[in-house]
Amino acid sequence: MKKVAFYTLGCKLNFSETSTIARMCEKKGYQKVDFTDKPDIFIINTCSVTDNADRKCRKVVREALKVSPKAYIAIIGCYAQLKPREISEIPGVDAVLGAAEKFQLIDLLDGFVKKDRPQVLASEIAAATGFYHAYSAQDRTRTFLKVQDGCNYSCTFCTIPLARGKSRSDSIDSIVASAKEITKTGVKEIVLTGVNIGDFGWQNGKKQESFPELVRALDQVEGLERIRISSIEPNLLKDEIIELVANSRRFVPHFHIPLQSGSNKILKSMKRRYLRELYQDRVASIKSLMPHCCIGVDVIVGFPGETEEDFLETYHFLNELEISYLHVFTYSERTNTEAARMTQIVPGAVRHHRSSMLRSLSEKKRRRFYEDNLGRQATVLFEDDIEGGMMHGFTENYIRVTAKYDPLLINSLKKVNLANVNAKGYVEVSELTEEIMV
Repeated sequence: MKKVAFYTLGCKLNFSETSTIARMCEKKGYQKVDFTDKPDIFIINTCSVTDNADRKCRKVVREALKVSPKAYIAIIGCYAQLKPREISEIPGVDAVLGAAEKFQLIDLLDGFVKKDRPQVLASEIAAATGFYHAYSAQDRTRTFLKVQDGCNYSCTFCTIPLARGKSRSDSIDSIVASAKEITKTGVKEIVLTGVNIGDFGWQNGKKQESFPELVRALDQVEGLERIRISSIEPNLLKDEIIELVANSRRFVPHFHIPLQSGSNKILKSMKRRYLRELYQDRVASIKSLMPHCCIGVDVIVGFPGETEEDFLETYHFLNELEISYLHVFTYSERTNTEAARMTQIVPGAVRHHRSSMLRSLSEKKRRRFYEDNLGRQATVLFEDDIEGGMMHGFTENYIRVTAKYDPLLINSLKKVNLANVNAKGYVEVSELTEEIMV
């Protein structure tokens, strides 16, 4: 029995796909092992959102060869689709599979037998038209469930349409069936993932269903305690969706909404499909119905043409907005994107300084959000995450809670009173009240 190890770079969507491919390998008789357990095969699922992700891929390959010098190494994922020939030249790489091929790697690679030259199996992205069902299964507390793939947008900084193709989705019936199957394993929370899940519903090149319809259907799945939306574009976050979540039995009050810039000039240059005024309106709509809702924000700093005034406009816009935390990305040039050909390049040192400023703002926003929730009762899903005799979990509105370790609390929902924010930035609880579910 050959041993196979997996390594995932990038997003929750990649994680769900790696987990699914791992299950496929196990069904074919391969033994899944840890990265350091001298595997016969390494499968590395890559990301290419930033140039740093490219470097990480090369580093993982080098580390794999240190662990098992004669192992077969296959590279899949976004970086593999974008630069297959370049990856095939990395010493030790045996195969590179593109977006249309990665889910057939067991059949295509014929037993993972080394050949004289690396195999490059990467079709043009137009060939990636099928939707491949995927969900993660390693974490018994929560599962990342893929509901959508690809993107029809053309943001000037983004390679994802080049790496994953056009928007396409699973059917609602199939997703509901997956949710029921996942729930039977004891998982309490499902996180819906995709590239642009607000654009859910494209099947065979036609818009067949909608994201609100999916929300309604999943809200009826018995036994499922929580559903979380991973990320949704502001222009696709309609009032109907906000109202559905506000009145839902299972969807939690947490939205992650990409902004990218608080400057309308930069948003237009990025070819985003909204302006800051719409974003501000979406936040106001959420908070009017769910005052304690958690709102996360993606921001890119250092985009070509971003002046100090543009950045400060973004900073002040975010500072005044009722949001909970930021994911800050330092802009990096990506090959074959429109932004990579733009002039007015922002110096690297300036980019990093601006990133640092926004990350500091994020910490202040998160702490303020936590403090605004103190004194409230919340429901925590406790995880198998132990640190110094303490365990952690998240409330429905994504506040990280810490409590004294109790094995009976793992993967259980508990009502707690949010007492204070400790030195590590976690919320401590004053007491644990009744258990909801074990």
